[in-house]
Amino acid sequence: MIHHLDGKLISKNPTHLVIECGGVGYIVNISLYTYSKIADAERCKVYTHLSIKEDAHTLYGFFDEEERQLFRHLISVSGIGTNTARMMLSSLSPTEIQQAIINGNAAALQNIKGIGAKTALRAIIELKDKLGKATGMMTSSTNLSFNRTKEEALGALTTLGFVKSNAEKVIDQIIRKQGDNLTIEQLIKEALKSL
Repeated sequence: MIHHLDGKLISKNPTHLVIECGGVGYIVNISLYTYSKIADAERCKVYTHLSIKEDAHTLYGFFDEEERQLFRHLISVSGIGTNTARMMLSSLSPTEIQQAIINGNAAALQNIKGIGAKTALRAIIELKDKLGKATGMMTSSTNLSFNRTKEEALGALTTLGFVKSNAEKVIDQIIRKQGDNLTIEQLIKEALKSL
C-alpha cells in the first residue's frame, strides 16, 4: 500500500496530478477539492489510496488524511465506487458531505451526479453513526490526535488477528477506566491483557 507521495509536481489538472518521486512519475487521480487546495509549488504531497481491480491499478490522491478517510468511508457503501466517491468530493467539500450524511440530508447527496435516492439513503444509513462519532471526536486537536491513537491501536490488534468488534469493545472499556491520555503502546498492551 502506498501511504503518500511527496515529490516534484510535474503537472496539475482538475482530474489528476503527475508527481515524480525517485525518478518515477505517478499519475494520481484527484477530486476538485484537492485540486483547489494544492498550490502550484514545485513540490507536492498527497495522501493516497490504491484501488486494485482486474484490469487496472488506480492511484487516488487527497490533500489531507481526513479527505482520504471520508473517501474510504464512501467506497465502503454498496453502490458507491471510487469514481462516484471522487465525483462526490468534487461536487461538495468533505465537510459538506459529512454534514449531509450526519443530518440525513438525502437531497443534498442526490444533487451529485451518479447518486440516486437509494444510494443517498444507503450512505446515510451506513455512515451516519461512523461519521457522527468521528466528527464529534474531531472538535479539538487533542481529541483528533487521540482518535488517531485509538484507530492505530485498533488496526494493530486486528493485524495481530483479533476480531475488530471485540478489540474495539476492549479499547472503549480501557478508555472509560483509564481516560484518553494513553499512548498507542499502552493502549495495545492493556487491550492484550483483556483479549
